[in-house]
Amino acid sequence: MNFGMRVRGGVLAALIMYAVPVAATLSAALFSSPAVAQTAASIAVEGNRRVEAETIRSYFRSGPGGRLGQAQIDDGLKALIETGLFQDVRINTVGGRIVVVVVENPVIGRIAFEGNKKVKDDQLSAEIQSKPRGTFSRPMVQSDAQRIAEIYRRSGRYDVRVNPEIIEQPNNRVDLIFTITEGSKTGVRSIDFVGNVAYSSYRLRDIIKTRESNLLSFLGGADVYDPDRVEADRDLIRRFYLKNGYADVQVVAAMTEYDPEKKGFLVTFKIEEGQQYRVAAVNYVSSIPNFDANVLRTWSRVNVGGTYNAEALEKSIEEMQIEASRRGYAFAVVRPRGDRNFEAHTVTITFAVDEGPRTYIERINIRGNTRTRDYVIRREFDLSEGDAYNRALVDRAERRLKNLDFFKSVKIVTEPGSSSDRVILIVDLEEKSTGDFSVSGGYSTTDGALAEVSISERNFLGRGLFAKAAVTYGQYARGYTLSFVDPYLFDYRVALGLDLYQREQLANSYISYGTKTFGFSPRLGFQLREDLALQLRYSIYQQELKLPDALRNCNNDPFNPTMAFNPTPAFVNSVNGVLPAPATDASGVGLWCYSDGEASLPVRKELQSGKILTSAVGYSLNFNTLDNNKNPTDGLLVDVRQDFAGVGGDVTYLKTAGDLKYYTPLVSDIVGLIHLQGGILTKVGADLRMLDHFQMGPNLVRGFAPNGIGPRSINPFTSMDALGGTKFWGASFELQMPFWFLPKEVGLKGSVYADAGGLYDYKGPTTWTYTGEVTTPFNSTCALPTKPGVYPAYAGTCTGLVYDDSSVVRTSVGVGLIWASPFGPLRFDYAVPLTKGQFDRVQQFKFGGGTSF
Repeated sequence: MNFGMRVRGGVLAALIMYAVPVAATLSAALFSSPAVAQTAASIAVEGNRRVEAETIRSYFRSGPGGRLGQAQIDDGLKALIETGLFQDVRINTVGGRIVVVVVENPVIGRIAFEGNKKVKDDQLSAEIQSKPRGTFSRPMVQSDAQRIAEIYRRSGRYDVRVNPEIIEQPNNRVDLIFTITEGSKTGVRSIDFVGNVAYSSYRLRDIIKTRESNLLSFLGGADVYDPDRVEADRDLIRRFYLKNGYADVQVVAAMTEYDPEKKGFLVTFKIEEGQQYRVAAVNYVSSIPNFDANVLRTWSRVNVGGTYNAEALEKSIEEMQIEASRRGYAFAVVRPRGDRNFEAHTVTITFAVDEGPRTYIERINIRGNTRTRDYVIRREFDLSEGDAYNRALVDRAERRLKNLDFFKSVKIVTEPGSSSDRVILIVDLEEKSTGDFSVSGGYSTTDGALAEVSISERNFLGRGLFAKAAVTYGQYARGYTLSFVDPYLFDYRVALGLDLYQREQLANSYISYGTKTFGFSPRLGFQLREDLALQLRYSIYQQELKLPDALRNCNNDPFNPTMAFNPTPAFVNSVNGVLPAPATDASGVGLWCYSDGEASLPVRKELQSGKILTSAVGYSLNFNTLDNNKNPTDGLLVDVRQDFAGVGGDVTYLKTAGDLKYYTPLVSDIVGLIHLQGGILTKVGADLRMLDHFQMGPNLVRGFAPNGIGPRSINPFTSMDALGGTKFWGASFELQMPFWFLPKEVGLKGSVYADAGGLYDYKGPTTWTYTGEVTTPFNSTCALPTKPGVYPAYAGTCTGLVYDDSSVVRTSVGVGLIWASPFGPLRFDYAVPLTKGQFDRVQQFKFGGGTSF
């Protein structure tokens, strides 16, 4: 980097020099002459324009007896130089008097920046120390050039050049120009690992935050070289190995080298893995009288025979120490000991409970929270001022504060208190923006094109509240949502959520009808453990079904073709023109109400019912041990939910559903996924509606269309709508694998899978007393369609609901492409059904994804 200054039209030779020349040599005669005996007030000053002579004299302080000596003159000279107001200071003697001759530094008239496109002038002006109307100082300008360069380095531009230039102006004034050559961003061209045997380089690249540069890097910033991020990656690698049993691992170095040919950095991590250990035994000992360490056994996450896991060990220590505190041993400290068997590659872990130092918290001082209220931070602590100091609780509070996502950095340190048994907790914070404005778009084969505009605030009013408003408009789905969450209801660790929403689902190629729903749902959330959460909820919503006119006109009166009416059973059941006078059946098929195409009977019954109010209470229990919620490779996710409708409203039912996903790493970066799901809808009192049934498709077995599985109306000349079922089950096995021939940063991986499942037992309406229609399922006199949309020439007398509810198990196999793209997560699936019901609807290709911009 070039920090050299140039003078435009230079006249003063002194402004060309970098160092401040100081001539302060005093002859021995000066200090032996009578002039030395002068007072500070008698010093003559020459060359000053802006600085008052009296101000300059004030730097020379008289010695004993009010006289100036050699020491006082030397000190005054140094003090004047250090002010930075002068580029030259000399002391002469004229006629026996001391004369201070100064050359003042110029005044900065204007500061400008040239060549900066990526960083605004305002940001650069705020960083530098030189200011307009301030004194020009060459060392300060050189420091400012370094500050500007550092700003560019932080954004990944290591080729930056900053050249400060001076333009002389009249009256000892100068203009300061910083000419900047920004250069391009310096990316990471390659990331390599040395010494890794147990895990491939491809797998380790998934652990670290730094990414290699690629064609889509301009959409992110993880490929820009950042030494702090590389150093943090070392710790991520170490913790990954410790979590997987490698207790002796060392990430020896993270070597970086700039390659001029590739114009980027080459990063190499050197690893010494060691051996993988398993847990041979777990012991518990206590040195505290009357405290049995075995009571902490239930809080241990370390399993005998399992792989050593340092992360599980840390969590066990924290929970054990907190449990001991709950039992009245506030100063108990849990320390682990590990005895390794190097031959058997096992480790015996002993949790030792000892009495810690009796230290109390004197104060908790919070610094850096300019917006967030103090109580929002303090409530994350399970201890307060005056309590016993417990390091495990302090660590938990620090982790909670980081998880709030309100702060760029969180650090809790201790300082000595007013006595030896007191400590002061210092909470240092750096706040960040917590508001989001998002415009997102997506497309799926189910919902078509979709766009959403949302605004949210995670720290509303600085009180730790969450608020969000979103509007959705799509090809087949529209609506809005207003959400509010208070994570600490009445200062308890209970989250209150409120949702107000309206959703409209339009008719499409998969369903003949649309629905409009308006609802409100309050909920309470309880974090029972770090991996276990409970939600209690109440939902009240009004739902209305809508049909296109062509599917609900039922206009079959040849003498009044504009009249829509509901014919009598005799009129509907007539065949070959045998009708009550004066009508005649021109079609000759006996299906007056259906022959022009009508919606299925349950759909028309929902339409007749109008607006239906549902009032339900429910709960969800969630167990989550996934290693990564966005891209899991290991762990278990279980969700059980149950809702009871009938707390007022128009419908009653009990709906129960469960979902389980288990991820496990196999070999060569291949991840296995087992997905099980099931549910049951139970009738309670009144009859079930069709809209309350489970509807399944590719969410159960891929390769089928939305609402493509299960019971279906098959009345001839109707829309043959999916009716849904009261029971479903599904099982899926999937292998997810990377494309090893592609860079990790592309974010592509493939999958192969096999699905099986079923949806059965429709228990909705089968008759419609309003029209007198009756149920004739599988009527022998009703010739059913041979497949969807194909009818016989004579359909028979199908006046009630005719539906297929076969118990066939649907199965399929397929392949998928998963892309963690910069545009958002995308997934493409192609599946082929192996077994299916006669009237199921197939959709072999499925695509879904979206992005925010």
